Amino acid sequence: MVGLTLLVLVTLGFVVADVVAAQRTRETVSDAIVENVDEVVGVPAVDVGGFPFLPQLARGELDRLDATVDGATLGGIAMTDLVIGADGVSTSTPYRADEVVVHATIPTASLQGAVVERTSLELTVEVAGDALRLSGQVLGLDLAGELTPRVEDGRLLVDVATVSVGGVRVEAAALPSDLASRLHDLEIPVEDLPDGLVLTDAVVQSDGVRVTASGTDVAVPGAAP
Repeated sequence: MVGLTLLVLVTLGFVVADVVAAQRTRETVSDAIVENVDEVVGVPAVDVGGFPFLPQLARGELDRLDATVDGATLGGIAMTDLVIGADGVSTSTPYRADEVVVHATIPTASLQGAVVERTSLELTVEVAGDALRLSGQVLGLDLAGELTPRVEDGRLLVDVATVSVGGVRVEAAALPSDLASRLHDLEIPVEDLPDGLVLTDAVVQSDGVRVTASGTDVAVPGAAP
């Protein structure tokens, strides 16, 4: 009976130590996100997968790490609903992850700010169904069109293929050269991504554009000691 009691106590002690270690790791990762990402909104929620947890620390690698962030700013672009998943995360410097996938939403307000800055035109961007709708005035005429987002070589670009100017539908390429060039290959800068992480996809959704970034052997910023 004494042996059984001792075994139970040792087991409970291990479980408690495991839970405490996992909680401290979650807090450390949350702090690292706040320290290394601009204008984080809310407290990042972090989960470390796998039980028991202490053996993962002992071998220097976490099986799985997941985090969600209500909002943050990357490269001057405000984003919402960030979801981060990482596999094989090292627990000592230099921190690396075998594989990382990040999803985030660029809301229409952020898209509009970037478009206005790059075109120097007073334009409005909104979601219409599964497309982005562009509207405003150019040279005193109403302009409307659809923006098509795409990811090319890790860059988020939007194009305006066909527009309506003063109620007349024309190809964007047929506009005056200065105006046409402003509406082609507009880049929405998603910058300051960790080394090894690149944009791979962009999809229009009800509140903006949902982007995906992924990579292998990704640098993971750590929290200050």
